[in-house]
Amino acid sequence: MMLAAVAALSLVAAACSDDGGSETGATGGTTAGDLTGSIAVSGSSTVLPISSLVAELFNQEVSPNVQITVDGPGTGDGFVLFCDGETDVSDASRPIEQEEADACSKNGIEYIELAIAFDGITVMTNPANGDVTCLNKGDLYALFGPESDGIDTWDGADSLAKQVGGTDGFPSAPLEITAPGEESGTYDAFIELAGIEDTALAQGVAEDKAASLRTDYQQSPDDNVIITAMEGSDSPLGFVGFAYAENAADQVKILQVDGGSGCIEPTRDTIADASYPLSRTLYIYVNKAKLADSPALQSFVDYYVSDSGLIDAVDQTGYVELPTDQIDATRSTWESESGSTGTT
Repeated sequence: MMLAAVAALSLVAAACSDDGGSETGATGGTTAGDLTGSIAVSGSSTVLPISSLVAELFNQEVSPNVQITVDGPGTGDGFVLFCDGETDVSDASRPIEQEEADACSKNGIEYIELAIAFDGITVMTNPANGDVTCLNKGDLYALFGPESDGIDTWDGADSLAKQVGGTDGFPSAPLEITAPGEESGTYDAFIELAGIEDTALAQGVAEDKAASLRTDYQQSPDDNVIITAMEGSDSPLGFVGFAYAENAADQVKILQVDGGSGCIEPTRDTIADASYPLSRTLYIYVNKAKLADSPALQSFVDYYVSDSGLIDAVDQTGYVELPTDQIDATRSTWESESGSTGTT
């Protein structure tokens, strides 16, 4: 896996192929190899490597003349752009939230939601932090939750961990957290999957602060920055998408998570069967109105939901492919809502 190399393609994925692209898959009387135009993709930094690779492969195999930009400011920021009509496709590491859907509706933006892969939010430290191997949800709350501000050593979280069912007994070492911030879908998904909000409410935290993490950690929308922080000291803590952590497995220590059924390591198998507690689905959202005006967009998403996208690109970037029935469901949704007949 070459996530850093794939991410480097994110600004403009417009590589040219020697044979000029495929002449199959005609759209509106235009062969795919003759397609022109531009496509803007933005959103989740987790999904960015998949969309970047799909864009590269589309330019190589289908049409080299379509300019595709892909960037990853975060799921939330991506939806702001998408619901303002500034992008064609929004990458998302969580489902669209009601407030975001309302913004799209207000601006007349109709969309198609397509599940594309599985991911597991992966909690990490440095290999030198040998005393920490598994964290349960109480531990995650004590280290990351809204009551954790000011806790700057691992064992400083022991008291709070005891209150919320954590294991406590943390090492006496500096606690240096680097993780996604509020603009990231990974931030929102972590809060939900780790049960942060429910625990906070049970602790008497105000509703407007319960669905949040501590405010005093280093936030970054760039997963590679978070990985680098895990390598930079002996006792850091952070979380990223599975593919980024797996790609850096020689430099970071991936922690197991106990969601109530014992300590589970994130792997392709435990993410696919959701036995890993922080497993989630990744999505793309497509602007329906722009499909009518853009044969290139139609062809690009056709390609995205083909085997080249949902299987090859997902596998090559280190994520977990959907099972066959869910791939079929994604394709059925795309075909029924877009009118496409060229997805398989």
